[in-house]
Amino acid sequence: MLISRKSQVNLLTCLTVTGGLLLANTAAAQRLAKAKTPAATAAKAATLIANPVLAGDYPDPSVTKVGSTYWATATSSNWGPTFPLLKSDDLQHWSLVGHVFPGERPAWADYYFWAPEINHDENGKIYVFYTAHKRGGNLAVGVASADRPEGPYTDHGPLVGQPDGSIDGFPMLDEKGQSYLIWKEDGNSIQKPTPIWAQRLNADRTALVGEKTELFRNTAAWEGNLVEGPSVVRHGGYFYMFYAANGCCGAGCTYATGVARAKNLLGPWEKYAQNPILTKNDTWTCPGHGTAIERNGHWYMLHHAYQTGSFQYVGRQGVLSEFEWTASGWPQFLNNHSTPAAPAKVPPVVQDEFADATLSSAWEWPVEDKPQVALRGGQLQLTARPDRGGAELGRPTLAANYVATTTLLNPATLPAGTTAGLAALGDPNNSLRLVASATQLQLLERRDGKARVLAETALPPGATRAVQLRMQDQGGSRYTFAWSTDGTTWQPMLPGTATADGQFLPPWDRGVRVGLVAQGPAATATFERFELVNNQ
Repeated sequence: MLISRKSQVNLLTCLTVTGGLLLANTAAAQRLAKAKTPAATAAKAATLIANPVLAGDYPDPSVTKVGSTYWATATSSNWGPTFPLLKSDDLQHWSLVGHVFPGERPAWADYYFWAPEINHDENGKIYVFYTAHKRGGNLAVGVASADRPEGPYTDHGPLVGQPDGSIDGFPMLDEKGQSYLIWKEDGNSIQKPTPIWAQRLNADRTALVGEKTELFRNTAAWEGNLVEGPSVVRHGGYFYMFYAANGCCGAGCTYATGVARAKNLLGPWEKYAQNPILTKNDTWTCPGHGTAIERNGHWYMLHHAYQTGSFQYVGRQGVLSEFEWTASGWPQFLNNHSTPAAPAKVPPVVQDEFADATLSSAWEWPVEDKPQVALRGGQLQLTARPDRGGAELGRPTLAANYVATTTLLNPATLPAGTTAGLAALGDPNNSLRLVASATQLQLLERRDGKARVLAETALPPGATRAVQLRMQDQGGSRYTFAWSTDGTTWQPMLPGTATADGQFLPPWDRGVRVGLVAQGPAATATFERFELVNNQ
């Protein structure tokens, strides 16, 4: 996209290009370039970063430092459990340790659990400000608190929910030490502008007090129909707000990152003339919505982006990008995305032997349909809720090419009308699944809630006690399925080189999950071992 700029010199002819301005007068161009892009003040060597640092679907990541440990969380949208909790010693190597809401979602909200911002006060109390859709209402910003980063968290309900929707809450102390909440009014949902607001928080950070103040809104051409995802830091006497703008998601995304600054938190705010400061490159597309943080004298932003090639199928992954401060005091990303870059590291194999007494926190489920799960002796029993008739467990995909396998035990004993198996899951209404019943194997497509049989075969005699199921994905959307009774000889469900098309699977704001399903009014299915082999 071309970004219009005002002419800086009356008699110069300007041409807007991706890398900046080409000016007809070389001497004037050099003077203008020197004035617009001062030398950076930092002389430190750039950090070697292996992105993604959060492989898989981790939109809108936020990060804070508690003691010597970094803690992060991210959007979970319509997957439960709600809001992952991760920790790291170096911002690059993260481990999933739990969730803000590991069981049921907050009672006041039903779906769209977005943009959690993890933060702590001067006494060490932890807060997560988050967005969710209010039952019977619109999007609102809520808050939960805990005495420790790992929880448990107590939910305090919504802080603000404007008629057009309120999202992307971020807490910040002003120049006097007063705590404020900054958020976006979701005007773009009804073709209106998107103001960024600030309003005081009470001492407990559980309610807003006083009047709200608009900081700025989408006014620049590159911002399109929205500005959102504010993240504020103080540096050199200024407040700096990093923010995202334009289209966040999907194959047509146009997301990028800009910055504005102010001497006082309530403004006036000045947008940087060279926005956007973080845009797509050959590896990462549509970068934005993250948190700025300092470590060992280096400044970074943990944000999300789509990896070029896999795009919306894996989802928006967590990327760490380094920036420095120019002589004029503005942030400048190092060659756009954290350079130099180390080779990306995605776990080659993910396994679950179901040997623990409790389900691994890496498993997810549709937020409105938490299934019944039991683990016994290396087996997982998945039971559909009687009122829903179906159960789904999924794990985020980590690459665009992968192979997933599992073993379904005793398919011949499944009750009539019951199926169970392996699936690629977009959401409850969109999936591809290889399932067994007591009599047959079926490859099913569920698109917009409507089921269609792509292939079927009789359940072979050797599969009555156990059948192994395999699903292979190429490029994020080309699926093949096969079954085996011995784990060595595999029988394809589709003829020859035919594939099932999975382009319809991912919702607009999520990546695809792969996992286990059970369907039927009295469905309880037993699985042994799940394995996901990732190929870059």
